[in-house]
Amino acid sequence: MRFRLTALYTAIFLVTSTILVVVVNLVFSNRLHDRVAQIVPGGPMVNLPFPPPGPQFEGVLTRLPDEVLQTQWTVTVITVAVLAVLSIIAGWWMAGRMLRPLRRITTTAQRLSLSNLNERIALTGPNDELKDLADTIDAMLERLERSVDSQRRFIANAAHELRTPLATQRAAIQIGLENTDNLPEVRAKLLTHNRRTEKMIDSLLVLAEAEHGLDDPRPVDLTALLRQTVAESTSDDVEVVVDAEPVVVPGDPVLLHRLLVNLVGNAIRYNRSGGTVHIGLSSAGVLTVRNTGPHVPAERLPELFQPFRRLHTRTRGDGAGLGLSIVTSIAHAHKARIMARPNPGGGLELTVAFDNPTTLLARR
Repeated sequence: MRFRLTALYTAIFLVTSTILVVVVNLVFSNRLHDRVAQIVPGGPMVNLPFPPPGPQFEGVLTRLPDEVLQTQWTVTVITVAVLAVLSIIAGWWMAGRMLRPLRRITTTAQRLSLSNLNERIALTGPNDELKDLADTIDAMLERLERSVDSQRRFIANAAHELRTPLATQRAAIQIGLENTDNLPEVRAKLLTHNRRTEKMIDSLLVLAEAEHGLDDPRPVDLTALLRQTVAESTSDDVEVVVDAEPVVVPGDPVLLHRLLVNLVGNAIRYNRSGGTVHIGLSSAGVLTVRNTGPHVPAERLPELFQPFRRLHTRTRGDGAGLGLSIVTSIAHAHKARIMARPNPGGGLELTVAFDNPTTLLARR
C-alpha cells in the first residue's frame, strides 16, 4: 500500500506538472512570436525607443523565440525530473507516516491470542478513519474478551455440574450393585441422576440454540402458548392466576414455549407452600411473572441470569441453574428486554417486553 500511495502521489504530480508546463510554454511561445513579428519587417511597426533594426539584428531577433523556447523546455524538463525524484522521496515518507497507525494496528492484531485479549491498540492522534478503525477493533476485543471469559466460566461450571451426577452414578454402580438387596434403591438413584443429566444436556442445547439467534421468525400466538404452558405446569400447593390479553409476537414457537416453561416453572418451584403466581400479558407485548417465594436480595439479582448460579434462598427443586440463563438468551434472540425486581413481601417479579407485538384483532 505504501508503494501504491507513493506511485499515486508521483503520478498525480507528473500529470499536473506536465499539463501546467505545456500550457504555460505554449502560451508563452505564441505570445513571444507575436511580439517579435511586430518588430521585424513585414509586421506592424511599434513605437520603439530606438531606430529600426538593421538586417543583422533582424536575423538575430527572428531566431530569438526558438532559442528562448528551447532553453525554457530544457530547463523545464530538468526541473520536472528533479521534482519527480523529490516527489517520490516525499511521497514515500508521507505514505509511511500516514500508514504508521495501520502498521501498529496490524502488529497488535498479529500479537493477540486467547491468552492476551486484554491488550488494546489505544491509538492516539486526530479523529480520522484509522483512529476510528483502531477504536472499533478495541471495542471488538473488549466484547471478545468478555465472551471468552464467559465461555470459560460456562465450560468450567458445566463440567462441574456434569461431574457430580456421573460420580454418583459410578459410585452407585460400583458399590450398590455388590449387594443385590440394594438393586431397587440403586436403580432409583441412577434414574434420578440420569434424568437430571438429561435435563441439563437438553438445557445446554436449548441455550446454544437460543444464542445462535432466529433464522426464520414467524407470528406466534403468545397468549395461547401461555395458557398451554400454565395448563402443563399446574401445582397442588401453588395457585396460578393468569391475566392475558390477545397478543402475537414474531419468533420461534419452540423457543418461546421454553421461555414460558422456565418462567412459570421457576415461579412455581421457588415458591412457598400455599403461595401464588400471577402471570400478566398485555397487548403491548409485556409479560410479567410474579410469585410469592422467598426473599431475594436486590444486589444479587444479576446472579440469577448467570449459568449454574443458584441463590441460597432458592432451594426447592433440582434445577441445574440454567433456567433464567435460557430465558435471557431466548429473550435476546427475540430482541426482547428482560428485567427482574424483588417483591417487598418476598418472591420475584420478572418482566419480558417484546418488540413489535400485534393483537389478534389487528391480524384479522
